[in-house]
Amino acid sequence: MEKPHAAIRPMPPRNPHEAHRAATPLELLFDLVTVIAIAAAAASLHHAIAAGHAAEGVPHYLMTFFAIWWAWMNFTWFASAYDNDDAPYRLLTMVMMGGALLIAAGIKPFFERLDIGLVVGGYVVMRLGLVPLWLRAARHDPDRRRTTLRYAGGITLAQAYWIGLFLLFTPDTMAFPLLVLLGFAIELAVPAFAERTAQTPWHRHHIIERYGLLTIIVLGEILLASALALEAAGTEHFDIRLVHVALSALVITFAMWWLYFSCEDHLQSDELHHALQWGYGHVILFASGAAVGAGFAVLVDVVTGHASITLAAGDMAVALPLASYMLGLWFVHDRLVLRGIARWVLPCFALLIATLPLAFPALEAIAALLVISVIARSTLHQASASEAKQSPA
Repeated sequence: MEKPHAAIRPMPPRNPHEAHRAATPLELLFDLVTVIAIAAAAASLHHAIAAGHAAEGVPHYLMTFFAIWWAWMNFTWFASAYDNDDAPYRLLTMVMMGGALLIAAGIKPFFERLDIGLVVGGYVVMRLGLVPLWLRAARHDPDRRRTTLRYAGGITLAQAYWIGLFLLFTPDTMAFPLLVLLGFAIELAVPAFAERTAQTPWHRHHIIERYGLLTIIVLGEILLASALALEAAGTEHFDIRLVHVALSALVITFAMWWLYFSCEDHLQSDELHHALQWGYGHVILFASGAAVGAGFAVLVDVVTGHASITLAAGDMAVALPLASYMLGLWFVHDRLVLRGIARWVLPCFALLIATLPLAFPALEAIAALLVISVIARSTLHQASASEAKQSPA
């Protein structure tokens, strides 16, 4: 009989209806390493925008963020379905964490001189570290053997593509961006292809929690920018605008949190098409949330005279990713869960926030609009829910 605490254990499927399923300490450690990579990407975006190189910095940011998010997401969904917490599982997860640190170390060289070596190397380590785990799952889950083998094969082929891209092309060639997009498409297709044979037994509430935790981590980037503004106000020549930046960052962070953590479950169905839309769509929220933090860091540089752009451009660096965050939340949640007018609150306010700096550059006004959107969305949703309860069946 298998000892309950043996170093090596079988990897059967987890119960998708297991009670009290929560994030494990290993998953939280994985998130900690992930946030280091996210912070590195946000910092590089911040410096690119502040230097007036947003046109180059934004595509680089999106490329590196995709690598970080995709590796995190694939590990998260695998762990939800097959985590057995034995020694090989822990060690392979730690190997993937090492890959995340390589990505973090390679982001600055990629932004500064288009050196993608560490980013590609770290990403391949993270992705290939998952392949032995899928093969173990194939051995111990015969009902989903085709699914797990498709994952293992698809991930391996995708990494061969990235290695070939690194060896044969340089980022300054015209074909490189298109080939990167093709690589992203290949990666995104693997789960959709694999899950159609037999869906893996991921735990819905566990996945909701894991995504919520990463959302909080991303929002921490904005709080960090708020702290930087207060630090600058206290150590350099005092400027009341730094206090405004810090307070606006605080209000916007709280409002973004409030919008995301509504009363209803985000992932209300375990159907494949819905899970794919919800899981993939979150990249908009995650990337936008971290970019809002980068935008606030840009504003600190603008106010302290360390940026090459105007204050209005700094406001735009906050407004555009904030509007993108709201649209991403609408895509994964509001359009599927809310009814009536409440469903359209976020798109409408996102449009207002995105265009406000063009006519009236005021960070406080952006924060006020976001707070109003929280109030309007909640009020209209409650009214809609009350009408639904009172209406005859």
